[in-house]
Amino acid sequence: MTTPSSLILVIEDEAEIRHVVRTALEAEGWRVCEADSMARGLIDAASRKPDLVILDLGLPDGDGIDFIHQFRGWSGAPLLVLSARSAEGVKVSALDLGADDFLGKPFGVAELLARVRAALRRPPVSEAAPSVPLRFGRVELDRVRRLVRRDGEDLRLTAVEYRLLCALASRPGQVLTHRQLLREVWGPGAVEHGHYLRIYMGRLRHKLEDDPARPKHLLTELGVGYRFMADLPPGGVSVRLGEVRSAGFRASPA
Repeated sequence: MTTPSSLILVIEDEAEIRHVVRTALEAEGWRVCEADSMARGLIDAASRKPDLVILDLGLPDGDGIDFIHQFRGWSGAPLLVLSARSAEGVKVSALDLGADDFLGKPFGVAELLARVRAALRRPPVSEAAPSVPLRFGRVELDRVRRLVRRDGEDLRLTAVEYRLLCALASRPGQVLTHRQLLREVWGPGAVEHGHYLRIYMGRLRHKLEDDPARPKHLLTELGVGYRFMADLPPGGVSVRLGEVRSAGFRASPA
């Protein structure tokens, strides 16, 4: 969870970009440590235990994809990729291996800060409290009683619809790739059947969203996967990905 003393590790080989990112983060009150190589980044990540890692993929001594693979072997801290390598396959690989988000270069500082805030707000999966009903829009999800209500009335979901909703809602704000969701909801044998997701996401939106064509909570990351956006606490600030200029993802309803 975000606090003024949250420690952020920036792994980036370009000094100018490190300076820009560090200046922006420190202006928000966060502590920052820097690494200019994958080897140094792994050492700092293990020894300093940052609350968030911002990672460039094009490092001089290795591929950032390899860093993600190693890092996820022993840490569940949020990881935001910040890279000029914006090909769809690269994004999917990074997210499949455990990155929480991906922002392309060039990037806007305001959007970077918004994504950092979202990542730091997200509780670790092990600390999440599914016993507390989750409310978003006019919907309440009670994972203990396995109930979904809209406007106080019980809503009938199929078993698959319920599993898909829980998979997304358990990681609010996080991009989940098609393969991740197919594997988690349908099992490892279904990872090539993307049409399953399109069908069931359409059904969920019709049951849960006020306007299924313009969803506010069940968002598509084109060519990559889906993201669940919960309601923010009163006074919170929400940044919709489809409303900001970005070299990274853009949220869309389909």
